[in-house]
Amino acid sequence: MNWQIFFQQSIKIIIILVGVYFISRLVRIFIIKLTKSYIKKGYGAKGVKNGKIQKFRERTLASVFISTFNFTLWAIALLKIISVLGLNIAPLLGGAGIAALAIGMGSRNLIQDYLSGLFILLEDQYRVGEEIEISGLKGKVKHMNLRRTVLENPEGTTFYVPNGQVTKVSNFSRKITKIKK
Repeated sequence: MNWQIFFQQSIKIIIILVGVYFISRLVRIFIIKLTKSYIKKGYGAKGVKNGKIQKFRERTLASVFISTFNFTLWAIALLKIISVLGLNIAPLLGGAGIAALAIGMGSRNLIQDYLSGLFILLEDQYRVGEEIEISGLKGKVKHMNLRRTVLENPEGTTFYVPNGQVTKVSNFSRKITKIKK
């Protein structure tokens, strides 16, 4: 093995890893500031003055965007490292494209659940602790994430509702005040 080539590849890999780390940190700071600005302006949560709820929404939205960005960034870095090592990534990308298409077709409902969950959070339709009705199921929101909402009715029955099935929400915990003309 040629030590000069090994050393050059090692330096390139280290530069890629350090670059990705710093880009990840900078984008993290940017996303956190952007979500704080978004929440402070009141988008998606009209009339919410509770600082604890705002902090929860900030953290939730920021973590979703940060993890999505980091996954994409590190996947690109991995492909770049593989190409630095001298391996041809074209067949890998072709196979990954076909696999992604198959997975996308098979997990359509899962993707729909995550996208619906994201919009439920962005629009602030309901929160943990509120009394709501989803798809004919009434109860108190015990837990929610991007994938599903967990409701508990007064009898103690727990319902797990995938967010993709949430088409209509009735929120009994919020009152809308009329605007005087």
